[in-house]
Amino acid sequence: MIVLGLTGSIGMGKSTTTAMFADAGALVWNADEAVHRLYAKGGAAVGPVGAAFPGVVTGGAVDRTKLAEALGRDDQAFKRLEAIVHPLVLACRLEDLAAAGERGVKLAVLDIPLLFETGGDAAVDAVVVVTAPAEVQAARVLARPGMTRERFDAILARQTPDAEKRRRADFVIDTGEGLEAARARVNEIVGMVLAEGWSPPRRGLPQAGEARQ
Repeated sequence: MIVLGLTGSIGMGKSTTTAMFADAGALVWNADEAVHRLYAKGGAAVGPVGAAFPGVVTGGAVDRTKLAEALGRDDQAFKRLEAIVHPLVLACRLEDLAAAGERGVKLAVLDIPLLFETGGDAAVDAVVVVTAPAEVQAARVLARPGMTRERFDAILARQTPDAEKRRRADFVIDTGEGLEAARARVNEIVGMVLAEGWSPPRRGLPQAGEARQ
C-alpha cells in the first residue's frame, strides 16, 4: 500500500483536494476526524484532556468551545494539549492503516494539517502539499463565519509557512489554478505513484515487525 501525506496551510483547499483523491480511488484518512473521535464520549483523549484542562469535559466528551477558551488563557496550553493528543492520533492512524492494508487498499492519503510540524512526513512514502496564492488563501479564510484577521494570523503563526511546505514537498497541487487543473494534477499523481516500478522518495511506513529508527 502506498501512503501519501497531504498537507497545506489553512484556506489552501485541502478538503477539496482530498475529495478528489477519494474520487480517484484512494482511501482518505483525516486527522481532524480522528481528533473528533478522540474527543467524543468514550474517546481516549477525554480523560487526559479533562485532567489537564479542568472544566472542558461535558457529558463525558470534550467540549471544544470550552477547550478553546482554556487554550486562549494560557500561552503554553497548546503544547500541553499536543503532547496529549498527537500520540493518540498517531495510534489511530496506525490502526486504521493496518486495517486498510488488510482490506487490500492500494493507496491511502493522510490528510494531516500539521504533517511537518508533528514529524508525520517521516512516516509516509511521499508528501503532497496543497497551495494557493496568498491573496486567494486570505480571501477564502476571511470569508468564513466568525473569522478575523487576528485569528487568521494566529493560526498561520502555528503552521509551517507555505513556502517552506512547498520546498519540502514531493508533489505540489495549486488550487488557485482552478478545480479542473487541481483534479488533473491529482489524477496525474495517483497514476505516478501506482505505476509499476515507482520508487517512493521517502522511506514510508514500517512494515510488520520492523522498528523505525
